[in-house]
Amino acid sequence: MFSTGAFAASIPATGTDQERGAQSRNRSEAPRQTERRAPRTDAPRGGRPARTDGPRTDAPRGERPTRSTNDRPRTDSGPRTGDASRNQRGRGSRRNAAADDRTPVVFAPNTPHADDRPQSPAVTAGSLFAAAKTVVADAAPVSDVSFAELGVPEKLIKPLNALGAINPFPIQAATLPVSLTGRDVLGRGRTGSGKTIAFAVPLVVRLTGGRRTPNRPRGLVLLPTRELALQVARTIEPLATAAGLKTVTIFGGVGFGPQISALRSGVDIVIACPGRLEDLIKQGVCNLGDVEVTVLDEADHMADLGFLPGVRRLLRATRPHGQRLLFSATLDNGISVLVNDFLTDPAVHAVDDASSHIETMTHHVFAVNKDDRNEVIRQLALGGGRKMLFTRTKFGAKKWAAALSKNGIPAVDLHGNLSQNARERNLAAFSTGSAKVLVATDIAARGIHVDDVELVVHLDPPTEHKAYLHRSGRTARAGAGGTVITVMLPEQAEDVRKLMKLAGISATTTAVRPGHAAIGELAG
Repeated sequence: MFSTGAFAASIPATGTDQERGAQSRNRSEAPRQTERRAPRTDAPRGGRPARTDGPRTDAPRGERPTRSTNDRPRTDSGPRTGDASRNQRGRGSRRNAAADDRTPVVFAPNTPHADDRPQSPAVTAGSLFAAAKTVVADAAPVSDVSFAELGVPEKLIKPLNALGAINPFPIQAATLPVSLTGRDVLGRGRTGSGKTIAFAVPLVVRLTGGRRTPNRPRGLVLLPTRELALQVARTIEPLATAAGLKTVTIFGGVGFGPQISALRSGVDIVIACPGRLEDLIKQGVCNLGDVEVTVLDEADHMADLGFLPGVRRLLRATRPHGQRLLFSATLDNGISVLVNDFLTDPAVHAVDDASSHIETMTHHVFAVNKDDRNEVIRQLALGGGRKMLFTRTKFGAKKWAAALSKNGIPAVDLHGNLSQNARERNLAAFSTGSAKVLVATDIAARGIHVDDVELVVHLDPPTEHKAYLHRSGRTARAGAGGTVITVMLPEQAEDVRKLMKLAGISATTTAVRPGHAAIGELAG
């Protein structure tokens, strides 16, 4: 039996960023004041000069150039305001009020309920793949071919095997014979399809034996988030070490010092997020003029986050006739700009994309009422195996991780407000099994690869079908099985129906209360 009263008292219900945002929204709905506020006549506190309504005359701080807001990664994990998230603001958010993350978690009693290269003809990324032959319909390893037969050097076979890559996956078998020759590649495959090795191997092979120069890397991998950058680095580093190459991983949220030191000492491969890399270039500690091989991973996510202007600037700074490898889970129209401007006669290969049906993944919707929701979620988090729970907000992730841990279910959170050390610590706890549950915002929907995640639960249905697919893609990876459950309140039914339709998912809907047999069957 859980002590619900003591538990509720332990969860703060006020003082969060989300609450302040909600208060701000409420204020914005009130009638606007038409009269001007009288100027303050009291003396400024602490002897500071009083503020005036006139223009600022102080000089800008430092010599840092002005930066477009689109050029820098956002620190939150949701969709951009003004687009898909508009229905989440103001009055539109009231339909989700029953599942508001600001409400303390209370468990019910435990009752049984352009560069200068020749350019490709103008195309859209979609048209390229419409004409391309899909490699295979699943992501199982190819058993009748080896990495050596694809042209991978012997010295890389052992580190590949150590990474668990014994036989190539379809995207690897399709692209490696082409990419190892230096040809540009446009590849599509959902997360878990083996894209990282597909670009890591040619990157390392083509740079092997070259001269290392301080501040001038020869290989570049661009990624949208630091989590994905760290994940990709863990794959590239052992391959690079086997080939005598040095790497550095560059992202924001940490100090510049170690990154600058690594660049000055000389590295062969830079694995980077666009915003921090541009900062280092402007400081004069990184020059991309010698980059021979450039990789763009999760290009569609970079487009979603508004990174394309920065990505284009970085690509223009690389060697004009270098090799470009673009991999993505989906290829929407925003990617066509990069394809047209920076890829030359690319070899086009597609494994099933993020919207394709995965035979080993089952989708379910649990229809619950407000009073039962928290206890149903608690029961879903019970049992063995790794589980990922997704929420809309950072505060929701923090709140649920704390609530589950306090009630005997080892859980950690992952969201944009955590420091880098805290993120790595929580991911390590989840990966090693000391925490069975990871509660995350959409920041973890891409780039986080943890084996054997058996269950993904959408505590809050996402606002976009692509977010649903990427969240769900944390399970059923590399041919393994997995279950996805969406917890739905009555007022969310129409939104969930539209979400599933756009995602191309046929989900089984079940009305459940705590103790329902379906909870135990699906959650273990």
